[in-house]
Amino acid sequence: MSFLIMLLQVAQYLLWVLSWIIIVQAILSWLIVFNVINTYNDFVRSVWQTLEAITRPIYRPIRRIMPDFGALDLSPLVALLLIIILKDYVLNWAIAQLAPAVY
Repeated sequence: MSFLIMLLQVAQYLLWVLSWIIIVQAILSWLIVFNVINTYNDFVRSVWQTLEAITRPIYRPIRRIMPDFGALDLSPLVALLLIIILKDYVLNWAIAQLAPAVY
């Protein structure tokens, strides 16, 4: 059972990292849209492409379900909300249910 708790805690940590990746990607997209930074810089372009490759599979199902709001993309917000619910409520509940069995 302690291995399962450790596995759930690793999943919580990975979801925490993923939430920061989504936040950084959203901020970077705003900076690119408002022309504060541009993708002509090789470093910015490589960071942008990496973040897009990580977040695109997460956003795709959300974008298929949500209505089109034009230029406003709410999929990062929905993804963050789902990650917070999963990380802070579902996984915490599962760990709390398994913890008494270990001790």
